[in-house]
Amino acid sequence: MPVAEYFSTDYASARDTFLAAAESGRAALQSYQLPDRHGPRGEPLTIDVALLGAREADRGLVIISGTHGVEGFCGSGCQVGFLADRLYEALPKSACCVLVHALNPHGFAWLRRVNEDGVDLNRNFIDFSGPLPSSASYEALHDWLVPTDWDGKARAEADAKLKEFAEQHDMVAFQAAISGGQYTRPAGLFYGGDRPSWSARTLRAILEQHLPPSVRHVAVLDLHTGLGPTGYGEPILIARSKADAARARQWYGADIRDLSGGESVSAQVVGSVAQGIEAALPRKELTYVALEFGTRPMLEVLTALRADHWWHAHGSGDVAARIPIQRHMREAFYNETPPWQAAVYGRTADFVFRACRGLASSG
Repeated sequence: MPVAEYFSTDYASARDTFLAAAESGRAALQSYQLPDRHGPRGEPLTIDVALLGAREADRGLVIISGTHGVEGFCGSGCQVGFLADRLYEALPKSACCVLVHALNPHGFAWLRRVNEDGVDLNRNFIDFSGPLPSSASYEALHDWLVPTDWDGKARAEADAKLKEFAEQHDMVAFQAAISGGQYTRPAGLFYGGDRPSWSARTLRAILEQHLPPSVRHVAVLDLHTGLGPTGYGEPILIARSKADAARARQWYGADIRDLSGGESVSAQVVGSVAQGIEAALPRKELTYVALEFGTRPMLEVLTALRADHWWHAHGSGDVAARIPIQRHMREAFYNETPPWQAAVYGRTADFVFRACRGLASSG
């Protein structure tokens, strides 16, 4: 099966391809349906989970796709390849594997990065019972990021203000102010929500239900797109301890980029999926890496995000205006060419093998 055939053209076909590959690999399957929401053709929206390996496992590999919905094209294709090429055979005999397909199915189906409530899942894993993280940096930029019009005077003025801000600060500060996470503007970019999302609650349930209590060591590969050089997958380390960080570097080598150390193409964020998994698995040895695959220049990706949020905030249901915005979103987060597909799948397969070797070496 050519690598290009692992990748699908929309959410519905990606789901069908994943389920067929899982059944061919004799994986156990379970689906979690998003209540009261449907895809563009009325199709159900589900997180699908494929389970492989030892039932009484003492170590586990978790691979997640579609945390940011539209990024699911890449992650789904890599998960299909994992199944079709039987990469799971590299797992230690005492290990299990949990594939979480389309963590944000609504965003995947509707070509949005956020979920059905406009929430960025990778900012949603915080304790909402306490004080929320500061949104002051983002507040200063929101009206420029999401102007009242997209083709007129307000957009031109907003672009000029953003350019001025970027020139007064370095790109690291500019990126951090925009993307670190905010909790005051539901229509804005990188909004973390006001409560745990359905996807966040479901992910916790998946981990509790499908990682056996006997598992002591867990490796997570979380597949993302949108930042960095085209086709390159930067392995981003998010570690809760120095021991976790040292283990990740031992497993994956010098490629690792520590998010907390300012080494990554990503800004440091609050409420990440990694933090959610850490909270869900407090007594397990956790080695978490996000693979971030580059697609387009950062400002082009940011423009696509701004247009998407503008349409939902101010587009007044103009379907004709939405079509090019959705196309731009798809292109910003998925490079639909065979070389890019081969590059991201090859990189993912490489890290799967590294993770399997690392799990095998865990005591």
